[in-house]
Amino acid sequence: MTRAGTRDVPALVRQARDGDARSVARLITLVESGTAQLPLVAAELAPYTGNAQVVGLTGAPGVGKSTTTSELVRVLRGRGQRVGVLAVDPSSPFTGGAILGDRVRMQEHATDPGVYIRSMSSRGHLGGLSAATPAAVRVLDGVGCDVVLIETVGVGQAEVAVAGLADSTVVLLAPGMGDAIQAVKAGILEIADVFVVNKADRDGADATVRDLKGMIALAATGPGGWRPPVLRTVAAQGDGIDELVGELGRHLEWLAGHGELAARRARRAAAEVEAIALGRLRGRISTLRGGTRLTELAAEVLAGRLDPYTAADLLLDELTVPSG
Repeated sequence: MTRAGTRDVPALVRQARDGDARSVARLITLVESGTAQLPLVAAELAPYTGNAQVVGLTGAPGVGKSTTTSELVRVLRGRGQRVGVLAVDPSSPFTGGAILGDRVRMQEHATDPGVYIRSMSSRGHLGGLSAATPAAVRVLDGVGCDVVLIETVGVGQAEVAVAGLADSTVVLLAPGMGDAIQAVKAGILEIADVFVVNKADRDGADATVRDLKGMIALAATGPGGWRPPVLRTVAAQGDGIDELVGELGRHLEWLAGHGELAARRARRAAAEVEAIALGRLRGRISTLRGGTRLTELAAEVLAGRLDPYTAADLLLDELTVPSG
């Protein structure tokens, strides 16, 4: 295989769809690096996408997301499904590096050709994901994964971006890690399709389950609406994982039966298109008048000769003027 800039992308996609893990890795590396080949990668994969069930797993650090993800892989593989895992790790704010330890925790699946595990650095991206995660999901979907599991950074209450990317979102909690109501407020309650109280063999599990069920009972749910179940697991022992897979299957059926699966995936596609368009717009802004125009307008705003809204309108007007 030649360098990234001259790779035969169609051949790479064919090899990846045939189960070659190195080809899958190269495709994800292409989307992470933002190479000029990225549009070709997306075009080659497009006819094969839209089939994978995408499941997000989120929760505070220490609740057992990696162990639960690993156990989900075990159960899904036992049912003959091909599984892709994207495990997002936090980046250092100083070096930009990441430990990428989730892949280490899932080494038992490393030699299984039906499993692909990729650790991704968040690179400062907020919301618990990497900026390249949507494109990486598209790769795993396109190369034939039946289920794609996305394990988020684990940053806390603001980590809700995964809900916009997943068909089903699992929120994990553990007893002894603070008040359950504190743990699920500020958006987390709204994004959960399934709640999991992991490490349920510990003291306090009953109280955590009770608090969650009480909050769910207070939430408005229309006729036929989905009411998130609250499951107990001990992922380190594999307990409760079969039930979790069952609830994820039941949720997928509910989504399909109520038209919500198509709606969620349409919103996901729209968000991806918007992000690409905004990225290209920022690129054009950075090159306008040799990269000086934004600085010039900022100086005008700073001097009080322009307000920021007028400056923004001028910038947009110049972006829409046909070249030549």
